[in-house]
Amino acid sequence: MSESTKDADHTGDGTRAVRAGLPEPVKHEPTLPGPVFAAHFHLPGEVTGPYSYGRDDNPTWTNLERAIGELEAPGRDDVETLVFASGMAAISAVLFSQLRAGDAVVLPSDGYQVLPLVRAQLEAYGVEVRTAPTGGDAQLEVLDGARLLWIESPSNPGLDVCDIRRLVEAAHARGALVAVDNTLATPLGQRPLELGADFSVASGTKQLTGHGDVLLGYVTGRDGEAMAAVRRWRKIVGAISGPMEAWLAHRSIATLQLRVDRQNATALAVAEALRQRPEVSGLRYPGLPVDPSHKVAAQQMHRFGCVVSFTLPTRARAERFLEALHLVEDATSFGGVRSTAERRRRWGGDAVPEGFIRMSVGAEDPEDLVADVLRALDESAE
Repeated sequence: MSESTKDADHTGDGTRAVRAGLPEPVKHEPTLPGPVFAAHFHLPGEVTGPYSYGRDDNPTWTNLERAIGELEAPGRDDVETLVFASGMAAISAVLFSQLRAGDAVVLPSDGYQVLPLVRAQLEAYGVEVRTAPTGGDAQLEVLDGARLLWIESPSNPGLDVCDIRRLVEAAHARGALVAVDNTLATPLGQRPLELGADFSVASGTKQLTGHGDVLLGYVTGRDGEAMAAVRRWRKIVGAISGPMEAWLAHRSIATLQLRVDRQNATALAVAEALRQRPEVSGLRYPGLPVDPSHKVAAQQMHRFGCVVSFTLPTRARAERFLEALHLVEDATSFGGVRSTAERRRRWGGDAVPEGFIRMSVGAEDPEDLVADVLRALDESAE
């Protein structure tokens, strides 16, 4: 056990994030070893030990995987984490390693916009795909006979929340596995394995690493056989993280709690300000006491995320608003230290109004960001 995992149940999120995954200290060695760039390793004689070929394992991955595991499941040594080249690589690894022709899977109908492409591929392989919205208990109606339930809570981009504990219990009672996309929440906002899920899956591209410069994904699971299948899929497909990306991710995790707390608090301030504007409709942020999902979110989330969604009356108004912003970049993705926003309908994959905005709140001063948003709303008015 590394120094960072000792007394895990008695440390705060900031302490855990700073120390997660660090190896035992060695005199004259760096506290966080640099990235190991190796396609192959010295391997005389019989194949023993953890590192043989760069597609299978890498010491830099190992440190990062330990760090993420400590955040997703503090104090537990019965979980495994595997890192991937992207969030979609991680999602695909779970779905395609656990499902076979003739199986049924339940996917969110309001989830990440690439899921329809995943659905088409699963159906091409003979997997029955059922869908249900995230909010409420809609998944319960289509669970019977399913092999896997896929949950995205909060959902992207609509920010709906479902009762993960309730759905896990129902799925397990029917013999189904449960995977939770934890990207929006991060492990500091929500721990799906503690809520009973079999897999916690996320894009580390977003708030986990938080600087908009790394593509990364991961899967954390608590069933050895299921995770062995995920590992085998990674080996077959080769969807591996580069050592530099893994090292950058591990370095960035040290500031996760600082970033998350700042961004979450500012997101709430932005949501409260938007709530006062008559031209804003459909405002969603799970941390708002008036949000439809707040009650459920408060029961299972430690923090509510950095993303706020809302709708302006027209496409033209939304585009003028985005153009008028000074401190918010018009860019996709979310979770970075610099605020971003976009009109999601421009991608064509989300069932949202033309004026729907997904805003990712960064680490700017809250007063500056709120003022910028309110000014842009004023200037974008016809």
